[in-house]
Amino acid sequence: MAFEDKTGQRVPMVTFKIREDYMWVTKTSDDIFKHKRVVLFALPGAFTPTCSSVHLPRYNELYDTFRSYGVDDVVCLSVNDSFVLNEWQKAEKADKITMLPDGNGDFSRALGFLVNKSDLCFGERSWRYSMVVDDGVIEKMFIEPESDEDPYGESSAEKMLKYLNPDAQLPASISIFTKHGCPYCARAKEMLRERKLPYEELVLNEQFSIKTVKAISGSTKLPQVFINGELIGGSEDLEKYFVSKETTSKNVNFSNTGTSQSLS
Repeated sequence: MAFEDKTGQRVPMVTFKIREDYMWVTKTSDDIFKHKRVVLFALPGAFTPTCSSVHLPRYNELYDTFRSYGVDDVVCLSVNDSFVLNEWQKAEKADKITMLPDGNGDFSRALGFLVNKSDLCFGERSWRYSMVVDDGVIEKMFIEPESDEDPYGESSAEKMLKYLNPDAQLPASISIFTKHGCPYCARAKEMLRERKLPYEELVLNEQFSIKTVKAISGSTKLPQVFINGELIGGSEDLEKYFVSKETTSKNVNFSNTGTSQSLS
């Protein structure tokens, strides 16, 4: 394998067969890249471990951040057919990403990134890379190092974000355990929305049981808010957290003994 950095060159002109609303649509490279600044990340295949656990999810998570730095679209390319990519997009809830099926490998081959994965019964697949394309011209490429394995890092969403803005800060990863009818849960979510902080909500007896809350937080009270791996606690703790952040601009640890609703 010898992957050439194609920065400064135009992307290959090929056609793509895409399944949209139960109809076949033909799109060209111009439809994807012309008059737009596009972030594209390419990967070996839908439903594969690294692609599903981190590559696609992180680009989807940072989509709005990319857009804020002048990106018009974020595209995921794989040598899969459109049916597979559409189902993968649904499974990963990656609705913000444009899925680009390079089913015959035409784009990957012309770019010089089609590799033989016959040892895994994959046939020909794309090597993992990412790039910024400005009006059809490759502005910057990030190519995973040559290896018999499947390296990941150079093409990550985090690396792409640092290229787009070296001073960019990753948005906080926030999860909140809640239950229906809990006023403290509603207050915690309101505080997050007021600060325009996206969060993932996990609802008791839908995605988890009380055993999970106890195992992770050490408490049976709700809500329980986690920010970047740190247990903040209930709604009162969250309010103190924000006051501290806004006053000192430093992370402060809080226990989970603040206002929250007990399940017992």
